[in-house]
Amino acid sequence: MERSTRQRSSIRTVMEAAGRPLLPGEILVAAQRAVPNIGLATVYRNLKQLMDAGEIQMVELPGEAPRYELSGHKHHHHFSCKLCHRVFDVHECPGNMMQLAPQGFVVEGHELTLYGRCNDCRSGAASQRPGAAPHVAAPGAGKMR
Repeated sequence: MERSTRQRSSIRTVMEAAGRPLLPGEILVAAQRAVPNIGLATVYRNLKQLMDAGEIQMVELPGEAPRYELSGHKHHHHFSCKLCHRVFDVHECPGNMMQLAPQGFVVEGHELTLYGRCNDCRSGAASQRPGAAPHVAAPGAGKMR
C-alpha cells in the first residue's frame, strides 16, 4: 500500500508542477523521475482514483485524447499548440455568449479552445515541423498564466 501512496503522490506532484492539462503519457514520463518503476496502468488507475476523490478533472478537446488537470479552477478555457500538442489553461473568458446564439436560444454553457503555437514552439519554430513527434516538456515548462 505504501508504494501506491508514493506513486499517487508523485502523480499529484507532477500535475501541480506542470500547471496545465497533461496526457497520461506526459504524467508517466515525469512521474518516472521520482518513481522509476511506475507504469502506465498505474498512472491510469491513480488518475481514476484522483478523479473519484474530486482532486483532478478531465479535459476533453474535440478529436484528442483526454487530459487531466487539478480540480478547483474557476471557469476557464484552453490553448492547444498545433506543433507540440501540449494544452495550456487560459484563465480569461470572452464572457456572455448569448449574443452568438440564434434568436430565442438560451446558452447554458460553453467551451472555447484556442489553437496556435505555444511560446516554446514560436521561439524555436525553425526546428519544429508540423507532424513531428510531440515533445514532453519538463513539469512547469511553458506555463501560461
